[in-house]
Amino acid sequence: MKKQVLSVLAASLLAIGSTAQAEELKIAFADNLSSLDPQLNNFAGDRSAGLFFFDMLVSNYYNKLLPSLATEWKNIDENTWHFTLRPSVKWSNGEAVTAEDIIFSIERARKVPGSVAPFTSYVRTIESVTAKDAQTLEFKTNIPNPNLPLNLASVPIVNKKVVEGATSEDFNSGKALVGTGPYVLDTYTPGKGFIAKANPNYWGEKVFWDKVDYRYTANAASRTAALLAGDVDVIDKVSVSDLPALEKNDKVSVYAYNGLRVLVLQPSFNPNPNQYITDNAGKPLDKNPLLDVKVRQALSLAINREAVASRILQNGVTVANQWMPKGSIGYNPEIQDIAFDAAKAKALLAEAGYPEGFKLTVHVPTDRYPLAPETVQAVAQFWTRIGVKTEVQVVPWAVYSGEAKKNNYAMSVIAWGNGTGEASYGMVSILATVNPEKGLGASNWGRYSSERFDQLLAQTTKEFDQAKREGFMREAAQVVSEDVGIIPLFHYKNIWAAKKGLVVKPLSSDRTVPVMVTKE
Repeated sequence: MKKQVLSVLAASLLAIGSTAQAEELKIAFADNLSSLDPQLNNFAGDRSAGLFFFDMLVSNYYNKLLPSLATEWKNIDENTWHFTLRPSVKWSNGEAVTAEDIIFSIERARKVPGSVAPFTSYVRTIESVTAKDAQTLEFKTNIPNPNLPLNLASVPIVNKKVVEGATSEDFNSGKALVGTGPYVLDTYTPGKGFIAKANPNYWGEKVFWDKVDYRYTANAASRTAALLAGDVDVIDKVSVSDLPALEKNDKVSVYAYNGLRVLVLQPSFNPNPNQYITDNAGKPLDKNPLLDVKVRQALSLAINREAVASRILQNGVTVANQWMPKGSIGYNPEIQDIAFDAAKAKALLAEAGYPEGFKLTVHVPTDRYPLAPETVQAVAQFWTRIGVKTEVQVVPWAVYSGEAKKNNYAMSVIAWGNGTGEASYGMVSILATVNPEKGLGASNWGRYSSERFDQLLAQTTKEFDQAKREGFMREAAQVVSEDVGIIPLFHYKNIWAAKKGLVVKPLSSDRTVPVMVTKE
């Protein structure tokens, strides 16, 4: 099998809107940055920022694999791939990119200190990387992996000389922020954003936006106000409550696309007593009721998803019955929509031994996912009505992410991006049995585990026949659905708004970067 796409196509897509004219673009974005280290955390905001300054071996734009730092890749045998490096690429400091930089980047992605959302899932099948010559890298995998190029489209390549031994602060200060991407850092203020300027050593065509003011604005209403006041040119994650007014404003254009990101609840499968699950008197329970599939089924059936989608999200989402959206690779059309049935939910609780219910606390980040706190408040009301008296604790992301990763919560919330466009990404990261050494379950905060699911993941990972691979993914979706391993709620629509005269077309998933903004 051989994957090769013309470099000129990639260059043109990477430099949308290229022109001799230099202009400034101001973007207000919603997802906070944990760091400018592109390999520290696999968070949406960090990933968007990383695309300013760094490249991958392969690009995944418009759900197509395109050349980036590698111009060509081919499968030699089941466990061997060769990647041809783009010649004469320079780092932003003017030095040449070498094969050793690539090798270092792959190894670093396995073990970045302080990561709470590591990139290990993308490199978990890589046994070794060696340089056959200055332009050819040989990847050996520990199992057959037809998705290796797709995996590598999510691993930023960093400069070995400046990054070896560097800290997160070294990236934030700019000391280690030496990349091959279209921009270089001008200034960065943690919690506020950064200003970037065009990289004079960029290997692609000159970018249109010579300067970009990238402003972190957590509050959706504040982003909208900034756009209407003319303080910024583009905003992302537009609040659905602001949509009607924006769509009627003749100075603004709204761009909405069905998205891949799914909001799910992750019940804890920890068998030990949990302070956030008690009896109705507030005393700890001897066992975790969420371990009973009937309880998980009851909680799922008790949620009126259509009401949440229409009243809370104002139809800015599509109701979900699995982690992949309809029409995507791995979506299982045989899985039925999850009916709202409070009576059946109560009956299932009684069958599980909880006719009077119990008390449950759900944790949700306050500054991460659009309208997630409001959504969880609505879910809490539905659960309380069937006897599971639910309290919601809204926690800052900086605290939430660490506690959720430790499985300290009884019920976590995550909005998983499905950024590769197919089901195996979520299988590896949020559903596989947690195994850090193998790069599995990095964001499986509830510690769901299924032997059958893990078998299907193993089959999916090594299967080169696309039809068979998708069959395994669909069966895996069925397993998770029957187990209620997660409780899916909805898929977000990706909504941007821009001042009149600008066009916003997403490159992939819900990233927000200047290359996707052009003029009419």
